[in-house]
Amino acid sequence: MAKRVYICGIDTSTLPKLSHEESLNLLKRIKAGDESAKDYYIYCNLRLVLSVAQRFVTSKENMDDIFQVGCVGLMKAIDNFDLSLNVLFSTYAVPMIIGEIKRFLRDSSALRVSRSLRDTAYLVLKSREKLQHDRTDEVGLEEVATDLNLTIREVYDAIDAISAPLSLDDSITTDNDEEMRLGEHIADTEHSIEKWIDHTDLLDAIKQLDSRERQILNLRYFIGKTQMEVSDAVGISQAQVSRLEKNALEHIKRSL
Repeated sequence: MAKRVYICGIDTSTLPKLSHEESLNLLKRIKAGDESAKDYYIYCNLRLVLSVAQRFVTSKENMDDIFQVGCVGLMKAIDNFDLSLNVLFSTYAVPMIIGEIKRFLRDSSALRVSRSLRDTAYLVLKSREKLQHDRTDEVGLEEVATDLNLTIREVYDAIDAISAPLSLDDSITTDNDEEMRLGEHIADTEHSIEKWIDHTDLLDAIKQLDSRERQILNLRYFIGKTQMEVSDAVGISQAQVSRLEKNALEHIKRSL
């Protein structure tokens, strides 16, 4: 029994299968300008498009897009197929469908990556599909890396390159079955809003100091000089440096 797959509103299990003679007859009618024969031939070959498109799918969201682009490749293959080549139509069509999908993925990606990286990603997907055949457990990327003679990092980078980027507004489910935005789940302790506010307040407080106090604080805490070295640099006594530094720090504390 044919596997039932719904895609773009089509139940692929209902698609007809053509014999070699039926396929050849339809192609001859197409070359003679029969549009109804062309429509039917496209319909009969949608399963071929699906089998190719599945190699490139990285998420459910982009399956329909890839399938439709694959159909464009199918139509181009029909238009350009030469009956005198004496080869099966599928042999000619598959590379054209693949090429159309690759161009789509390369040109429509939210993130621009090199063509060589996308080609590697395609090899990774194809290898994983091959290794997954007749297996119930998930194929590990380590196995794929070994199969393709690549490093784990190269495999990870290739898969990451063709994966759809996530939005911080995407919903996720926590361990407690609570739904929340991805952005709320990701904590940036280095650049938190609290630290940004503190940094801004500190800058405002420093701006309120006079130029000599700012100069002393800069030499002491940003450049790292001792009070004696600051005394020599500014041209005042160490006692004056100590007093001005203390006054500046107290002013900053009051401001914060």
